[in-house]
Amino acid sequence: MVVGRHRQDQTRGWLQLALRVAGAVLLAVSAGIHLDLYLTGYRSIPTIGWLFLLQVIAGFVLAAAVLVTRSPLVAAAGAAFALATLGGYLLSVWIGLFGFKEVRTTAGIAAGLIEVAAFAVLALAAVSAGPAGQADAPAGPAAAMLARVQAARSLATGAVGAVSVLALIVLGVAVAGAGGPPPAPAGTSVTLKTATIGGVTVLTNANGLTLYWFAPDTPTTSRCTGSCAAYWPPVTGDPKAGPGVTGKLGTIKRPDGTVQATYDGHPLYTYVGDSGPGQAHGNNLNLNGGLWYEVRVPE
Repeated sequence: MVVGRHRQDQTRGWLQLALRVAGAVLLAVSAGIHLDLYLTGYRSIPTIGWLFLLQVIAGFVLAAAVLVTRSPLVAAAGAAFALATLGGYLLSVWIGLFGFKEVRTTAGIAAGLIEVAAFAVLALAAVSAGPAGQADAPAGPAAAMLARVQAARSLATGAVGAVSVLALIVLGVAVAGAGGPPPAPAGTSVTLKTATIGGVTVLTNANGLTLYWFAPDTPTTSRCTGSCAAYWPPVTGDPKAGPGVTGKLGTIKRPDGTVQATYDGHPLYTYVGDSGPGQAHGNNLNLNGGLWYEVRVPE
């Protein structure tokens, strides 16, 4: 009996170690994805940038704490943090956070899946910690207590599984419905205007949103497609010059067949980090494979 109990304790010890290591790695990977997104553009988005930085710091700190401690409370904190991070992503996709609405990207989907896995692994690590019920435990109050602990542990494990499955379903529904704005119908015209931001006259769309150009583009080709176009929605339609717009207007055909407006040979885009007129958070960003600049209009 003693040998069997020793082996059982060893098995539980190895399982706990494996769960803690896996949970720490998943938290670190999630933090790494957010760090990359922060450095390549999110740091310019008001409030959201600071939240990303906070997530990065907290993620790495919790990953280290989970790895070096055996505390079920730390594992539970890591699980709660992963679920909260996923919740923030889902809110930003559905209704937006602090004026910013997230779009569907490969990085976002990958981070969401990793956060669900981190929650499941760390929650199991927290639930499975502590003494195990023994089949040969003596009868009496001690045996009854162990039986109650074992029953509660089984219920908690089932709850972790149910929450994980529900989180995956909600994530799938959220990303399936996310995306960028629909392209303008064929023949639609778009009026371009100007605005002064920080003492500089820039080109805007009819709603006053700053327009940008992408360094890797050519006068006839847009290099911003896929997830790039989700963050930098192309200005589609035939451009019309409003007051103060003096440059050469034109169009190109995008890879998906839609017509994109150009200004002085530059295909035009807006940026999802700008929540309203008077903002140019996308200026001078190195994101999605190249530098982005606001379109300046000579006075």
